[in-house]
Amino acid sequence: MEIIWHGLSCFRLTERGMATVVIDPYDHKFVGFAPLKLRGEIVTVSHDAPGHNFVTSVKGRTRVITGPGEFEIGGVFITGVQTNRKGNRSTNELRNTLYVFDYDGITVAHLGDLQRVPSQTEIENLGGVNVVLVPVGGGKSLNASKAAEIVSLLEPGIVIPMHYQVPESNLKLAPLNRFLKEMGVGKVEPIPSLKITRTSVPSEARVVVLEHNH
Repeated sequence: MEIIWHGLSCFRLTERGMATVVIDPYDHKFVGFAPLKLRGEIVTVSHDAPGHNFVTSVKGRTRVITGPGEFEIGGVFITGVQTNRKGNRSTNELRNTLYVFDYDGITVAHLGDLQRVPSQTEIENLGGVNVVLVPVGGGKSLNASKAAEIVSLLEPGIVIPMHYQVPESNLKLAPLNRFLKEMGVGKVEPIPSLKITRTSVPSEARVVVLEHNH
């Protein structure tokens, strides 16, 4: 399968013969990027904010998922888990849905606008995660140290940071290098996209930085 990053928290997941998923499409006017020009059958929205819920920017969509549940669409298994606003937590927390996408045994978790480190039980309920798409730039979601803590709990093979400061955006977020420092890695050369198979998932967590695909 292939993972492409379109900036902020927006990704496109593709695999031949299976449904294409677009995650968290943004309103370019709010974010400051060029308009999105994406196609996909499935659109998932982590939370109701203009940087994450601009569903109409995705052409060819046949299914939009905006909350928790279990779905099977076009050969892709999707599990949505609600985070934030649970139990006695602050009701000011924005409701967030974390999604796990299973493409024929390759599992990709998109943490959305996760604001706190999940409990051990919540982590175990997700099952094994091969790839985690994790917000690292603060704002209303995880900062670098909390993001690194979650990575150590999830124990994925590949870590792809998202939701951090880039020159083209007018959003005030922390830079990527803070997260890389927390993860104990130096400069990581960005790549255009990540192509991955079940046998190519590393056993130790590896940070992959994707280029912002316009």
